[in-house]
Amino acid sequence: MPISKDPKDWTALIVDDEPDNVGVARKVLNYGGAKVYVARNGLEGLALLEDVRPTFVLLDLSMPEMDGWEMFRLMKADDSLASIPVIALTAHAMAGDKEKVIETGFNGYIAKPFRISSFMDEIQKCLDEYEA
Repeated sequence: MPISKDPKDWTALIVDDEPDNVGVARKVLNYGGAKVYVARNGLEGLALLEDVRPTFVLLDLSMPEMDGWEMFRLMKADDSLASIPVIALTAHAMAGDKEKVIETGFNGYIAKPFRISSFMDEIQKCLDEYEA
């Protein structure tokens, strides 16, 4: 089933331990009409996925308890979660980081700090590529 281009139809799960990043991403997504859930680490993210089926996950890579790499690996190993698009939302922005993320199988990559003005467009681009 195609992913709607209308953010009002989106349910997003943000998994990030940095409150400022979460707050900005949540506000931008809410402003666009999306429903947003938040987890502070991979363990909380996986627990939320037991009850919530998001349109996509915005996943930080460096977090305490369980990092984004491990959460991603566990999601892809679970048939009920494997089809959910996962976009890395990360401060890992050195040369080669984006390539490593995409090679690992993430459906997109958004570097932090992200631009508020283009954040929704970046998410849409990742979702469009996921469906391609």
